[in-house]
Amino acid sequence: MVNRIPGALVEIVEAPPRGRIRHAVFDFDGTISNVRDGWQDFMVPMMLEVLAACGSGESEEEILACIKHFVDHLTGKQTIYQMLRLAEEIRKRGGTPLEPAEYKRRYHDRLDPLVRERLGKLRRGEIRREDLLVPGSVEFLEELRRRGVALYLASGTDIEFVRQEAAALGVDGFFGEAIFGALPNYQDFSKEKVIKKILSDFHLGGPELLVIGDGYVEIENARAVGAVALGIYTRENNRYHLNAQKRERLLEAGSHLLAPDLREARAILDYLEI
Repeated sequence: MVNRIPGALVEIVEAPPRGRIRHAVFDFDGTISNVRDGWQDFMVPMMLEVLAACGSGESEEEILACIKHFVDHLTGKQTIYQMLRLAEEIRKRGGTPLEPAEYKRRYHDRLDPLVRERLGKLRRGEIRREDLLVPGSVEFLEELRRRGVALYLASGTDIEFVRQEAAALGVDGFFGEAIFGALPNYQDFSKEKVIKKILSDFHLGGPELLVIGDGYVEIENARAVGAVALGIYTRENNRYHLNAQKRERLLEAGSHLLAPDLREARAILDYLEI
């Protein structure tokens, strides 16, 4: 029998420390924003074209299975890590890869028109802000702010895109300068570094920090420092059915709590005694 917060759909996987949280780190894509929903439909075909050109003799289905596996399992980390893995797969097939940053650029060139179209429709009033937000995300942020919790945003997407999209969605004000994302030198940023810096700067114990995300990376990072981990298994729309096992992956990563979205803010925060 699944243990849940009373009156809510939120699963209690492992009872977390309660009553101490004063800071919260959010992932962005899939946790707050759906602006890039469907990104897999642009990354996977690009990689398929590159690997098929190696002439390894594999079928398209075999190459596709390989790509889907590593793209899925690296989701949540910076995009460059998927491109680093692509370069490895090219070498395995006897090819000479370009710089991973070039593959990342090609991917962004394909995805960018979709992002621009969605943000353009939002700007022109053709769609509502709610159409591009994870259900309950704004209310969750508002409730945390009302309860005096300091908020941070940490994303594997490039920092300039995170800032632009957070501003377009009207959520940047919740975070102020505390918006973090991938940098040109990928080794200069990680969600783990953001989490550890917050703990260090404010002399926090792990249970004073709440980490909220839909990726295994931030959940593992949270558990590694003793923070409270809330996994959000939002549905992603892509023709490859990637991240279809998101709940299971968040469970394996160590989520204390699991929820399909952020609509039950008060129930979650009351349970955490914030």
